[in-house]
Amino acid sequence: MSLALLKSSPSSLLATLVFAASWLMAAPLHAHEFWMVPVVTPLAVGDTARVGLRVGEFFEGDALGFSAAQTVALRAHTAAGAQDLLPLLALRGAVAELPLRLVTAGTTVLSFDSQPNTISLSADRFHAYLHDEGMDFIKARREATGSAKEPGRERYRRFVKTLIQSKAPGPVPVDATFGVVVGQQLEVVPLNDPLALVPGGQLGIQVLFEGKPLAGALLKAWHKGAGKDEGQTLIIRSTTKADGTAAFSLPYAGAWMVSVVHMIPAVGVKNIDWDSLWGNLTFAVAPAAAVATK
Repeated sequence: MSLALLKSSPSSLLATLVFAASWLMAAPLHAHEFWMVPVVTPLAVGDTARVGLRVGEFFEGDALGFSAAQTVALRAHTAAGAQDLLPLLALRGAVAELPLRLVTAGTTVLSFDSQPNTISLSADRFHAYLHDEGMDFIKARREATGSAKEPGRERYRRFVKTLIQSKAPGPVPVDATFGVVVGQQLEVVPLNDPLALVPGGQLGIQVLFEGKPLAGALLKAWHKGAGKDEGQTLIIRSTTKADGTAAFSLPYAGAWMVSVVHMIPAVGVKNIDWDSLWGNLTFAVAPAAAVATK
């Protein structure tokens, strides 16, 4: 396998409680983005990538630990196959960052699925959030059923991925792992390699819901400025076509995040009306000069 979770001493009960508390404190921020921090690549084979989780707004947020109690799935996907990291995480309880040792050249897709959390929002706040995420069809459905003035009672889950690349001396092998479909309920799949882009390059995306193309979904591509542009956040919006695809021109090097939200009626659960699914993909675009030397 091309990637391994580094061993360390077991997490203390105190550390586990701190991470659990951080998740609970973040729960009311469900309408904010949730992502894995993109790793600047390429790294060398044998290096360790340290991956963090964030929750916040405008691609700037608070750190969350990886907690086994809040994780449904945690996997590393490479050209050699998929590795389940959840059993290894469970041995440690919680970690501030996930340390991943890269032992084979190529692209790794790290995928994370969260446990569900619930929240209830006032009708006004719920409808504002629906509009911001391109889901006015849910508001229309509430109006049609006479429930538009009721609170929005929601159960939400996160489905996030990040791309990491490692290199070894010698020819670079052909690697299409960037586009692997990992099987998340809501999944953001790049159609060309984000790690091979230069600033100004175009990135194609397909959104899958339960393995099928999702049409009419609002995609957002986020970029956080650095240097003289620090503090500025660029958001580019696009809506998926009938085949679930959309495209962006990404003008800058650095960290990028592509996000999407989808909502369906909740079935077979009390006091919850809607299930929302939050998909996310992060990666780093290298400066043009760095790409030319790869």
